[in-house]
Amino acid sequence: MKQLYLRLSVSINNMEYCFHNSFLLFFCFLLEIIYSWVFNEFPSFVAEDSRRFISQETGNLYISKVQTSDVGSYICLVKNTVTNARVLSPPTPLTLRNDGVMGEYEPKIEVHFPYTVTAAKGTTVKMECFALGNPVPTISWRKVNGHNPSKARLRKSQAVLEIPNVQLEDAGMYECKAENSRGRNVFRGQLQVYTYPHWVEKLNDTQLDSGDPLRWECKATGKPRPTYRWLKNGVPLWPQSRIEMVNGILLINSVNVSDTGMYQCLAENKYGTIYASAELKILASAPTFPLNQMRKTIIITKGQEVVIECKPQASPKPTITWKKGDKALRESKRITILPHGSLRILNASKSDEGRYLCQGVNVFGSAEIIASVSVKEPTRIELTPKKIELTVGESIVLSCKALHDSTLDVTFYWTLNGQPIDFDKEGGHFESIKQASSADLMIRNILLMHAGRYGCRVQTAADTVSDETELLVRGPPGPPGVVIVEEITDTTATLSWSPGADNHSPISLYNLQARSPFSLGWQTVKTVPDVISGDMESAMAVELNPWVEYEFRVVATNKIGTGDPSAPSRLIRTNEAVPKTPPANVSGRSGRRHELVIAWEPVSEEFQNGEGFGYIVAFRPNGTRGWKEKMVTSSDASKFIYRDESVPPLTPFEVKVGVYNNKGDGPFSPMVVICSAEGEPTAAPIDVKATSLSVSEILVAWKHIKESLGRPQGFEVGYWKDMEQEEAAGKVKTEGNESSVLLTGLEGNTLYHLTVRAYNAAGYGPPSTAVRVTTKKSPPSQAPSNIMWIQDGSQVSLGWEPVRPLANESDVMGYKVLFRQEGQSNSQVIETQKTSAVVLLPDVGVYIIEVCAVSEGGDGTTSPQIRVPSFAGKATLISSGNLIEPIVVTRQQFS
Repeated sequence: MKQLYLRLSVSINNMEYCFHNSFLLFFCFLLEIIYSWVFNEFPSFVAEDSRRFISQETGNLYISKVQTSDVGSYICLVKNTVTNARVLSPPTPLTLRNDGVMGEYEPKIEVHFPYTVTAAKGTTVKMECFALGNPVPTISWRKVNGHNPSKARLRKSQAVLEIPNVQLEDAGMYECKAENSRGRNVFRGQLQVYTYPHWVEKLNDTQLDSGDPLRWECKATGKPRPTYRWLKNGVPLWPQSRIEMVNGILLINSVNVSDTGMYQCLAENKYGTIYASAELKILASAPTFPLNQMRKTIIITKGQEVVIECKPQASPKPTITWKKGDKALRESKRITILPHGSLRILNASKSDEGRYLCQGVNVFGSAEIIASVSVKEPTRIELTPKKIELTVGESIVLSCKALHDSTLDVTFYWTLNGQPIDFDKEGGHFESIKQASSADLMIRNILLMHAGRYGCRVQTAADTVSDETELLVRGPPGPPGVVIVEEITDTTATLSWSPGADNHSPISLYNLQARSPFSLGWQTVKTVPDVISGDMESAMAVELNPWVEYEFRVVATNKIGTGDPSAPSRLIRTNEAVPKTPPANVSGRSGRRHELVIAWEPVSEEFQNGEGFGYIVAFRPNGTRGWKEKMVTSSDASKFIYRDESVPPLTPFEVKVGVYNNKGDGPFSPMVVICSAEGEPTAAPIDVKATSLSVSEILVAWKHIKESLGRPQGFEVGYWKDMEQEEAAGKVKTEGNESSVLLTGLEGNTLYHLTVRAYNAAGYGPPSTAVRVTTKKSPPSQAPSNIMWIQDGSQVSLGWEPVRPLANESDVMGYKVLFRQEGQSNSQVIETQKTSAVVLLPDVGVYIIEVCAVSEGGDGTTSPQIRVPSFAGKATLISSGNLIEPIVVTRQQFS
């Protein structure tokens, strides 16, 4: 491509530019919006970089150095920041011309911020600077005569300097510099930060007496510095003979009623105006006194100071005069009229008793008040005893007597450490015993918390006097201070603490306690020294277990008793050590053939002494040399199984079990002799017999051959129905030497197959030859019917029709008559093979009688109940449970 100079040609439908090593500017104007440019088609936007820049001030798109990739159609997209509405400009094409190439040239700053930038304090300032040039210029910023604000940020490949939350110190001259290999260009502009006026001091509503001076000041800050104006009732206020206004200060000499009104102070600079308002009221009234000052009686004691108030409300301020009786009061060193009008009398005496009158006068009128003064003898107090020491649990009476003017009543108040004693909330420890001129305080069952300063206050209408006494309470020591663990070994801990309160009885000794996850609460531990005297503040706990977490606390004791414990120390763990405790109760367990099962009680975590705890199992055949050792790595393990096909059953072994952890091997348990497992039974039971007892029960019996090996632990009976597989057999186990078992819950009239085999810990022996047996048929489902009975006194003769069983039911072998007295649960039974029976009812009362058939399958269904009352020596007819007086002996049918 040839080198061409820059050429710009614009028409209605297109825009042409010299294209190679050139620059480009598109124009787009709109306010309160965000500008962006679409390249070719939406949503492909022009990406801003060091070569391309979109000004958010003008909306223009600048391309510093045009490239072939820039050829295309450009659309200006304008977005309203408030409504989010969007507007698109018509497309503007950028095409390539081949009539020239522009060479390299120095930067030309095409976009820059104003020469003067003004911004309000707290806002965000954005200053733009973009240059055209070939090569593409690099933009840099600096604050002249200062450093760039640390919060400043450079945006859009450094074309925008952004300063958030601008402050006054950010103001100054800023420089934008564009550089490339052909040269550089610089632009400078001034950033000015302004602030709106802000009140520092405002006006307050004011109320003055007529003739008083007024001084109001309003003060505001701002940049530029604000100026002030004053308004009265909305109209500008101007200086006059009595009125001055200087730098926000308003002065009025000797105000009068005409000055009353609403005033405003305005503080303003070029950026805004603020207002402060206040109301001025001018008072003008004759003297008046509050009702509580109109007439009062003042009672004081000799030597006291008294002030008789006289403060009339008036405007202007009234003139005050005093009289005693009918004579004007003369001031002296003892008697003076205070500046505000009140009367003060020092060192009062009987001569000061009397009637005092105060009068206030101004131009609008006058008013007066009267006060009567009475001088009494001062009150004295006697509080005994003065200082007391008691022990917890003792009781005491404090006596308070008052010597006072006989014309005055007295009131007593008790305090503890300056706070009133609440007799209703002290748990019955305090009781007040009052008399005419004395009050006693009874303190029962004293606690440590009751120590302190007890005060008795006596109050009369004339004066108040008080006195205090100190009560010390001796008790068990308070809790010692924080326990600090200073040094730890595997079995010791060196501890220190600070002494607590001795509660007025010296601490005689300390007790050191510890708690671990393995202890039942807090336990006293052994220490060095054995006895920790009361003047010690450290000791060593000994005989601790290694690798155990402990907490420690200290308890102090004096001759009164033992106090509360200290707070627990921090949780610490003792150091690791080689384990010293072997497992206990090493023994053998039953197992399978060729197995040696070695069992033991696991060592508690408390005695494992460290991480990596496990067991060493050592064993050898009895009488041999050389131990075989196996490691068991689980600290919770309680057995080890050694299997060797060559070991015969019941072979004796010498066995011992040791312990180890990461620190080393510990001791072994004492050696014991145990035997390898016996073999499973080798012979099947013989003479297996099965007898059906009922519809659901079969009795199975057998014999077993004794053998030297494989002694049975018990027997297992398997049973299954004729149509089932043996794998689905039900199983019943016996233990020990049982030689029979009763199977229950079976189905009636069903053929069962049964086998018996012995078992022990090693396994099961062979099953016996299967035997077969059929359960009985079900008992008759029909109950005896047509029951008839005749009662003669206590004798009842019964008869019924025979029961006919169904084809699948057992034959009837006889009948049962069940009878019981009403209210009882146990029945008496009469068995008979006939269809009749005689029942003797020996006791007076109502009897319940039932009849059922008996078969080899069990008892059949019982008949409905018959209720029969028993009366001795009289023939009686019973029907449906009702008693009928008989005339003849007859029979009753019941179905």
